[in-house]
Amino acid sequence: MHKRTFLFKSAAALAFAGAALSACTTTTTSGRAEPGAVRAEIDTGVDSTLNRLYAEVKGSRELVAKSTAVLVFPRVLAAGLVVGGEYGKGALRIKNEHGGYYSMASASVGLQAGAQSKAVVLLFMTREAFDKFGQSKGWTAGVDASVAVVKVGVNGEIDTVTANHPVQALVLTNAGLMANLTLEGTKISRLEL
Repeated sequence: MHKRTFLFKSAAALAFAGAALSACTTTTTSGRAEPGAVRAEIDTGVDSTLNRLYAEVKGSRELVAKSTAVLVFPRVLAAGLVVGGEYGKGALRIKNEHGGYYSMASASVGLQAGAQSKAVVLLFMTREAFDKFGQSKGWTAGVDASVAVVKVGVNGEIDTVTANHPVQALVLTNAGLMANLTLEGTKISRLEL
């Protein structure tokens, strides 16, 4: 129980730090980012991430088209030294229509050092999975639903055997698609922008 509390407190601290670090340059006199500028930055990042995904991963456009909704976090920052965490902001698209803005945060303990950035794309493949997400006040991967990380087969296309779960994830780094990671414990919350 103490470990879970520690992890959530670490995630909250990282979320606060991430929010402070990710503020865009269009700020008010109070130093806070203007909501319109934040929305525009997220939307631009979402479009860029989806275009990169479609260009780099064969079959990804078709998989996204089959989904009920897609939640894209174009820039998830991970940092830490022994205790680490991740934070990012993103947007939900429901059949190419805007569905709101969200944040994701997670914490971890273990051997780690440094910082990195990645893009996370969550696909809600069934109406039931999406409705459960939409009805939650704060959705946690691995608690509210299991999330399967999509793998790419030897032919360079999405492995359809692993791409059959109700909630799926694709994770892009500068090196390409990541397959060996877990999103369990990642908390996703709606942002009011």
